[in-house]
Amino acid sequence: LPTVYSLDGLLVFGLLLVCTCAYLRKVPRLRTWLLSERRGVWGVCYKAAVIGTRLHVAVSVSCLLMAFYVLVGK
Repeated sequence: LPTVYSLDGLLVFGLLLVCTCAYLRKVPRLRTWLLSERRGVWGVCYKAAVIGTRLHVAVSVSCLLMAFYVLVGK
């Protein structure tokens, strides 16, 4: 299991954040409640959701590669 203090742990955390925020953006009530603010901590979630929805192919390929690396490569 990767730790947050290593590079691969930061990559896993970032990918999970982007995927989670992009998923939450698809839920109408959560979109207005969580992802309407564009500043501060919620702004990070908003920006991660935008990245996840615009670059969904690259994010999904990155998730698959990271899963393969964590399961087999380590």
